[in-house]
Amino acid sequence: MALDLVGAGFGRTGTRSIKAALEQLGLGPCYHMFEVYENPSHVAVWQRAADGEAVDWDALFDGYRSAVDWPTCTFWKPLAERYPSAKVLLSVRDPERWYDSVMTTIHRSSTTPSNDRAREIFRRMVASVAWEGIFNGRMDEKAYVLDVLEKHIAEVKRRVPPERLLVYDVKEGWEPLCAFLGIEVPDGPFPRLNDKETFLQRMKERGNESGS
Repeated sequence: MALDLVGAGFGRTGTRSIKAALEQLGLGPCYHMFEVYENPSHVAVWQRAADGEAVDWDALFDGYRSAVDWPTCTFWKPLAERYPSAKVLLSVRDPERWYDSVMTTIHRSSTTPSNDRAREIFRRMVASVAWEGIFNGRMDEKAYVLDVLEKHIAEVKRRVPPERLLVYDVKEGWEPLCAFLGIEVPDGPFPRLNDKETFLQRMKERGNESGS
């Protein structure tokens, strides 16, 4: 099964809500970092991709119709090429709020050392595909990180034909997403999931800084 939608937006741009929305609209299952948590064997595949090795994307995404969030967004270019009929969704949000959210949630949780071997392997993969792979280990340099974000958004807009691309803020709700996909707007509110407060509460309840 080929992907019908490839997410190019970085994590903490509402990707968990988008995952739920896409699944409600029939483009599920939707691959997200949570799928990596639930499928530990995928960690090694993403690490190989981060190391520049060839990856069987069809095998990795077998059974999925869409994919958003990290690690997918790091590889949006080869995925968009692999699935030329797939639409590309670039999720965005206010850059200042995005940076604050990243630093207090996923960066904090995925850079905390652990004595658990599997968690350490996962941490190294996340670093390879995001913190080192995209931001060159300079996440504490806000101006640098925001510049990388701005250039990433500009590159996606430049490379993807307008008819294939949706630049999307989850605050816009159902209408632009459904219009882009050619799907009728469903009844009920747009899903709002995994905000910063929810993420931090989950970490607290689990008694660790893994976020997983």
